[in-house]
Amino acid sequence: MSDQLRSSNWFAQTGKLGFYHRSHTKSEGFPDDMFSGKPVIGIGASWSDLAPCNAHLHDLAQSVKAGIYEAGGFPFEFPTMALGETLMRPSAMLYRNLAAMEIEELIRSNPLDGVVLLTGCDKTTPAAIMGALSVDLPTIILTGGPMMNGVFRGETVGSGTDLWRFSEDVRAGVMTQEDFVSSEACVSRSVGHCTTMGTASTMACLAEALGLVPSGTSTIPATDGARRSAAQLAGRQIVSLVAKDLRPSSILSRESFENAIVANVALGGSTNAIIHLLAIAGRAEIDLELEDFDRLGLAIPTLVDLKPSGRFLMADFHGAGGLPALLSEISEFLHLGARTVSSRTLGEDIANAKNWNQTVIRKVDAPLLPPGNGSVVLFGNLAPNGAVLKLSAADPNLCVHRGSALVFDSIEEYNSTIDQEDFIVDPNSVLILRNAGPKGYPGMPEVGNLAIPKSLVKQGLRDMVRISDARMSGTSFGTVVLHVAPESASGGPLGLVQNGDSIFLDVPNRTLSLEVSEAELLKRREENSPFNPDDSGGYVSLYRTHVMGAETGADFDFLRGRRGSDVPRRST
Repeated sequence: MSDQLRSSNWFAQTGKLGFYHRSHTKSEGFPDDMFSGKPVIGIGASWSDLAPCNAHLHDLAQSVKAGIYEAGGFPFEFPTMALGETLMRPSAMLYRNLAAMEIEELIRSNPLDGVVLLTGCDKTTPAAIMGALSVDLPTIILTGGPMMNGVFRGETVGSGTDLWRFSEDVRAGVMTQEDFVSSEACVSRSVGHCTTMGTASTMACLAEALGLVPSGTSTIPATDGARRSAAQLAGRQIVSLVAKDLRPSSILSRESFENAIVANVALGGSTNAIIHLLAIAGRAEIDLELEDFDRLGLAIPTLVDLKPSGRFLMADFHGAGGLPALLSEISEFLHLGARTVSSRTLGEDIANAKNWNQTVIRKVDAPLLPPGNGSVVLFGNLAPNGAVLKLSAADPNLCVHRGSALVFDSIEEYNSTIDQEDFIVDPNSVLILRNAGPKGYPGMPEVGNLAIPKSLVKQGLRDMVRISDARMSGTSFGTVVLHVAPESASGGPLGLVQNGDSIFLDVPNRTLSLEVSEAELLKRREENSPFNPDDSGGYVSLYRTHVMGAETGADFDFLRGRRGSDVPRRST
């Protein structure tokens, strides 16, 4: 095998070049028979104290190393950019493409034959997949798992979802500020990502549905000993994938992505999955369009009773059998011949899966929500390139709604206005937030789930129609239309809406309309000032110049596709 290994272009070289590579590797305390002639495996871990969801990944990497050694390989651990949604501003999404670019170049530029990429929070999993696909070396993605269930004064509480609920209760005067602060440490109790079906949980599960995460591992809690066992087994398996030269391009297919879309509906997964799967498909050179998410989801029921759509949390889902049990329940809708990193098919991976708790993972004939309640795609003169809405988190009574627009140009303007005593709003109003898309904010933050104005919260209102070119957290809920494209900063019609305009949302017919004449819109467009950001250079300028629209995944135009793993020119 050694003469076929990519790493032999570094470690098997003669003369000064081979001396240079081997000598400095030996300086780390590795004898040359540890790395010469053996599969060299990179372990990329997005560990950082600044990303609490990922804080345990360096420790998890030690178990991966053990598995690699056992299988006859040699591991190199290296850090990758940590994208913690909880601390990064203005949005971790701004840096997803940067992390993907870093991972791609780290893999290609180093003597690696395969990689195990350890990920945690929302953006690290898609970023790792995107970067790895563009290189296309044998790859296993291993997620860090959800944190412990939250418990506050005897009530089971979940990340994000109950934060939004508690926050509204404080504004409504039914929860004290002291109780609100007391709940903080009760919601987040350990390392690991969110306990609800937020974006981190969603992307972990969908990476498994794609076939890139070892079967049954995406839901294992971060603190469970089984998480370390899974890491050790992944270390063994990556050496096997290198021996077979089984690359992501041999695993991923159009069918793999259709499986992930179907799984997302059955999970009640995040709307953010749409953006990430579109970007991942672009790297894999597989044709995937926004409309596919609606079309493929129409016949799929939501089966997982998990917050924010249901009641339970990720540890409960794992205890019920995790993703294999869910996929077994919906097997009739899946392409079971799709390949996975197990070197088997998806059908073989889930053949023996059991559903141990049919309260958490429902049966198809007794679903949490009937078919057609996943993320739907809307089009119309307000969203010519599309917009999305998560039906499972929306009020059914608002899914056909006509109301007058209340327009805000920034989240700061909105937040400073909604609690004012003289703010005029009613339950039928349609709240519009613009300039919050990829270019506009920049980075398309999770501000789309606008807080309900205080005067309405006090009346007991908890939902109303909100429309934005932003995203929202997968842990959020509400009748929120997101990812409106083109975004306002790119000249989209959202930038033309004025206070008092009539907006018509018609989910059954998949339309989102601004009920203003074409002549009036043309006049407004002629009078509208073009978006002119005050960038000071640096990465933000690069981002705004090259980021594509949400309807294509918001990747950079120059990063789509595969650039391969050819060995770069010599360094000395």
